[in-house]
Amino acid sequence: MSSRAKRARQAPKKHLVPFTLLFIAFIFVLIMGIGTASAFAQVDKWLEDLPSVEDYSAFNVPQKTKVYASDGITKLADFYLQDREPVEASQVSPYVFQATIAVEDERFWQHSGVDPYGIARAAVNDLIGGSTQGASTITQQFVRQTVLQNEANEITLERKVREAFLALEIEKRYSKAAVLMMYLNTINYGDGSWGIQSAALHYFNKNASDLNLPEAALLAGIPQQPTYNCPAYYPDNAKQRRNHVLERMRVNGYITQEQCAVAQATELELSVREKPDDGIYLAPYFTSYVREVLENEYSFDVVFKGGLTVYTTIDLDMQAEAEAACESKEARLESDVEASLTAVEPGTGHIKAMRGGKDYETAEWSTSTDMKRQAGSTFKTFALLACLEQGYAPTTPVSGASPITIDGWLVENYGGASYGTLTMASATAISSNTAFARIVRTIGPDAVVEMARRLGIKSTLLSVPSIVLGSSGVNTLEMASAFATIAAEGRYNAPTPITKIVDQDGTTIYEHRPENEQVLSPEVAYAGIQILEGVLRGGGTGALANLGYQEAAGKTGTSDDWHDSWFCGFTPQLSTAVWIGTREERYIADNVGGSNCCPVWKQFMNYALEFYESADFDQQEAPEYKSDLSFRTSEEKAAAAAAEAQAAKAEEDRKAAEEAAAQAQKDASAAEKDKNDAASSAGKQPETGSGGGSGGSGNSGSSGTGSNTTGTTGAATGASP
Repeated sequence: MSSRAKRARQAPKKHLVPFTLLFIAFIFVLIMGIGTASAFAQVDKWLEDLPSVEDYSAFNVPQKTKVYASDGITKLADFYLQDREPVEASQVSPYVFQATIAVEDERFWQHSGVDPYGIARAAVNDLIGGSTQGASTITQQFVRQTVLQNEANEITLERKVREAFLALEIEKRYSKAAVLMMYLNTINYGDGSWGIQSAALHYFNKNASDLNLPEAALLAGIPQQPTYNCPAYYPDNAKQRRNHVLERMRVNGYITQEQCAVAQATELELSVREKPDDGIYLAPYFTSYVREVLENEYSFDVVFKGGLTVYTTIDLDMQAEAEAACESKEARLESDVEASLTAVEPGTGHIKAMRGGKDYETAEWSTSTDMKRQAGSTFKTFALLACLEQGYAPTTPVSGASPITIDGWLVENYGGASYGTLTMASATAISSNTAFARIVRTIGPDAVVEMARRLGIKSTLLSVPSIVLGSSGVNTLEMASAFATIAAEGRYNAPTPITKIVDQDGTTIYEHRPENEQVLSPEVAYAGIQILEGVLRGGGTGALANLGYQEAAGKTGTSDDWHDSWFCGFTPQLSTAVWIGTREERYIADNVGGSNCCPVWKQFMNYALEFYESADFDQQEAPEYKSDLSFRTSEEKAAAAAAEAQAAKAEEDRKAAEEAAAQAQKDASAAEKDKNDAASSAGKQPETGSGGGSGGSGNSGSSGTGSNTTGTTGAATGASP
């Protein structure tokens, strides 16, 4: 900035410095009634602990942190204690300079930081018992607003001396133009606006460079009393003050009488731009999460005073579709039911969309980040992956019979359904509760918790059997992140809302780089993906999420009493978790993940995937499976062995009975044949068969052969089980 350029000392003004200091001491002698030597000693004492003004950083004033969307252009928020946007001299209307000098310090271009005439006037007024008068120059006011801001409210000669000395030092180091810009970028213009650019934007919704004469005069008049001269609240006061500024501009020769008259007759013509209390303009749930992340990483002063520029991951087009998909579903539900959606990019951890509620103004608590709600059967995914990692094959059988009680824990399938023997894959597709109760009984709840932790679940998880049915509370951000880990071939990346942070000097202090921590083997991840793809196929609980044109996988979930429904689904490009419920937990009729959340997920993903190239999951070799693994207990194995033995014995007995029956039939057929043969030999007609042969033997003649064949075939058919 040009305001940072140091000014070479100007010889013609050197004589003013000692004169001014002597003048201050003289005034002090008059007021205190003490000797000159004592006065100088006291002044020296007052100046002992003054801050240095050698570096421009000494005058750093609070600057707001700016937050941008992923396009790097659209502003999401300004975080600040003082709404200030520093600008260059070239970005300010000339009227602003003229008006400010005319009303605040008409001798600004002549003095060296302190105006002896103003000091004398104020001192004499103090001596005669008049009211306290200000004699501060623009430079002194700048000192008071910056390096001596902790003393700004002290109305003492000591503060005036310290202020005057620093003003002199500043003007020895910086040009007049630089000092004037420092002042204009610092001063309070009322209604939370600090600096001329923020004031111009707030009151007139235009840049400081575009201010016309009456507008510039209006703003120049505010700093005298920022509250009572504020045009937004005290327009009459502001107009009166503006007209006074215009008159001072005329007296000082900046404008003509005609210009002054026209400007004084002009109405205020404000266009006040409202400011959100928290500084958030767009995507409030996501942006408030950005603020939370910043506060966790940096000090309060850095976040709200440090002038950071923060670039985030959110895609506002995806965000708009997330809102639309959720609102579309909410329109068909009860008024207090709402949807939450969070989308995370596999391989980077970038949060692309975050819908944490339907109304941020009335409920800032985010269902995406603050919520802790039961995720239902989506947690079966973590049990499934733990099993695959331990060597259980997708085809490993498991009973889906219902109900089942395990250590006092009663488990039933949805709708009371009872299944026979299922494979682990089919049990996942139809989401059999009792099958997964048997699975967690075998592998233990610790294995489920450990897998969930590895994949990205950060909430507190209780290591109890019911964890497999999602009994612990989570939110959509961590669930989307965990399923993104699966989509990324087992590589975990912490979900992040921020890509880069630049400080006020333009230095990049943070840039996100994916960790890509391999927490699950690609083989196990792909085996899990193949099974979870089955959830979206016909017969699977997530069939309504099937995209058709794009490979996708996921898991549905429904908590007890239908308080919460979920669908966590992913493609190679994007992982999205959807939740539907109420902030105050209650029963919601038919709140099932498959029917409620899947359509929301599908609507959003159909749009979001337009921003990505088509992709399939990378195929991997199958993990090493162990054929001897089973989900049955030792008692069940013993019972199964006994049942198998009994079944084998029954089968053996059946076969023996069939063989005996067949032999008896054979014997009967042989006897019948002998009888017929005997009859034929005696010249008699056979008792069976429809045709007689011309020969004397049953082996001769086609009719005789046909009779025997027919008889044999009939006997065999009758003996079939």
